[in-house]
Amino acid sequence: MQELKTPNHRPGENLIEFDQWAALAKTDPAAFEAKRAAAVEAAIERLPPERQARMRCLQWKIDRVRDRAANPMAACIKLSEMMWDSLVGPGGLRDTLEQVGQGRFEPPPRAQVLEFQRPR
Repeated sequence: MQELKTPNHRPGENLIEFDQWAALAKTDPAAFEAKRAAAVEAAIERLPPERQARMRCLQWKIDRVRDRAANPMAACIKLSEMMWDSLVGPGGLRDTLEQVGQGRFEPPPRAQVLEFQRPR
């Protein structure tokens, strides 16, 4: 099997092969999970700084779906549903592109951040 390549793959960077990931998941789930988390974090760190916080929030949400799922297939189905919703659901990419195409897109308003005093 060929080495996994990603759009942000850097020459000389070793990415684990699928068969190795699968074997590790079967033989040492804790090591697999640690390696998966490190790989996700490394991918996020390669993004521009202004996108990293959003991607960490998204990864947190993905991890919570995985935690609550009865099994890996249930998690996969739920995550697939989430991706489809973000594409074709209300307020998804398709809606946004249609609004842009019709000249009626308005970016969401910026929220005012309130500062709260800590109780003494």
